[in-house]
Amino acid sequence: MTSPSNGHAVDSQEKAQALATRRRIEYHEADVVIIGAGILGCALAVALGRQGRSVILLEASMKEPDRIVGELLQPGGVQALEKLGLLDCLEGIDAISVQGYYISYFKDPVNLDYPRETPSSPEPRGRAFHHGRFVMKLRQAALACPNVTVVETKATGLVTSTHTQQVLGVECVTDDMKDCYFGQLTVVANGYDTKFRDGHHPHKPKRRSKFWGLEMIDAPLPSPCYGHVLLSDIPPVLMYQIGTHETRILIDIPDNLPAASVKNGGVKGYMRNSVLPSLPKNCQGPFLDALERGQLRSMPNSFLPASTNKTAGLMILGDALNMRHPLTGGGMTVALNDVCLIRELLSPEAVPTFEDTELVLKQLARFHWLRKKSSTVINILAQALYMLFAADDVNLRALQRGCFRYFQIGPVDQPVLMLAGLLKQPLVLVTHFFTVAFLAIWVLFRETPVNHLVMFPFRSIMVFWTACIVIVPYILAELWS
Repeated sequence: MTSPSNGHAVDSQEKAQALATRRRIEYHEADVVIIGAGILGCALAVALGRQGRSVILLEASMKEPDRIVGELLQPGGVQALEKLGLLDCLEGIDAISVQGYYISYFKDPVNLDYPRETPSSPEPRGRAFHHGRFVMKLRQAALACPNVTVVETKATGLVTSTHTQQVLGVECVTDDMKDCYFGQLTVVANGYDTKFRDGHHPHKPKRRSKFWGLEMIDAPLPSPCYGHVLLSDIPPVLMYQIGTHETRILIDIPDNLPAASVKNGGVKGYMRNSVLPSLPKNCQGPFLDALERGQLRSMPNSFLPASTNKTAGLMILGDALNMRHPLTGGGMTVALNDVCLIRELLSPEAVPTFEDTELVLKQLARFHWLRKKSSTVINILAQALYMLFAADDVNLRALQRGCFRYFQIGPVDQPVLMLAGLLKQPLVLVTHFFTVAFLAIWVLFRETPVNHLVMFPFRSIMVFWTACIVIVPYILAELWS
């Protein structure tokens, strides 16, 4: 039987919730306004809404998005999704269980299974899916949250105080009508090409290549339920199943690659002349069929170091804040771990009201450094592996050979756990990386003809120096950003 005091508390809570809903709908006011109902925006809206915060979630189009990245969620991301109570968003979307990686080096393969973190831990599994289906499930979760109001509108600018420069909300256009939404905290989470980063983030994205994607139908992969990385004398090619019948293939094409120039037939010519022969025989037919259907799309592969959020009333998250090459599929894992951390640092117990901008900024400064526990390894690993896998000189190719040899003979549990987003120790990453460098030098020594050994000391120094050039800038970017 409910006591009178408990009944009064419930009534008060319901009235407060009804008032907050009215504020969001009629007056366009909330505790938090989030720009972008993608993976991070939806997860954050639900996380904060379940803590009792009033949230307005803005999205330019509520149609199912159709993207060629954000389709493979590593086990670390699955864990974060479970912590947020959103694991059911992976159900009912024909998601494929992912057990690890299949690496092919000039068609010499090795399988890397996700290992258990401890002998008693469950077997880690990633999930691969159609990006749009996953986003729509997350949007359903946001729409079902009583404290969240989702609005289909195009964000056009930030509302800023002329006196304090504090961000007060978002300017929008809805059905050709100008509008505004106001929040004590505004979150920019609308992706890599956001215009709201300007003036609030000191770095610019640096692009080296694009992923060009096709969807193959009923392609028999060499190792089903594994993410495939194909290495040869061209930049890396990725393949992974995203549905019962659909397999995504991503072809990395560096900017200004001569083989993909117009005179050589452009991107399609490159795919026919260079990519097709590098694929497993059973995949070549489905690849050609996909190429003939003409559903070729691209996404830029960019690097953007994170930066502390220093603008009062504003928080930048997701790809708007921090990007790394999508080769390792770590982007969604970073984003969901960020949401877990934000939920803790901005909880009502830690920050009773977002009107206290000084306290919010203090917590966001803590967030910048604490998030590195989960993001640093993923960021450095993605960039360093891409440099090795897209090797374009003799020293990088030597490191590439050493890396594959390490996958074949080395203790790979820790590297695979790092790829999975489960091991978050930068020192372990550095140790394994330079072990790969020394193994590459040993392999080079074994391959060097006797009459060329006089040059080996110089070659070994150059290989080690190249290894330093590959990884050190990204270590410094994490330390200094």
